[in-house]
Amino acid sequence: MLDLGPHASFILAAYGVTFVAITGLVLVTVGDDLKQRHLLAALERRGIRRRSAPKPVAEPAEKAARSAARKPAAKRKTAKPRARKTP
Repeated sequence: MLDLGPHASFILAAYGVTFVAITGLVLVTVGDDLKQRHLLAALERRGIRRRSAPKPVAEPAEKAARSAARKPAAKRKTAKPRARKTP
């Protein structure tokens, strides 16, 4: 084994605490990931979808009704180009 000198117990204890802390963080993270996946699956089973999920394909009659309900776009004013200042 390595010769760690008079501080060997402190060094090994520090490595042990670090190992336990990192292992605990990994286990908590993996557990939370599983919990969130189960919650998401339960919501999707109830019919609640994510905003990032692809939207269902609309029926042709639905598309026509939506396009008829749209208002015409307002005219935009164009900005006038500014004159350059000459020195």
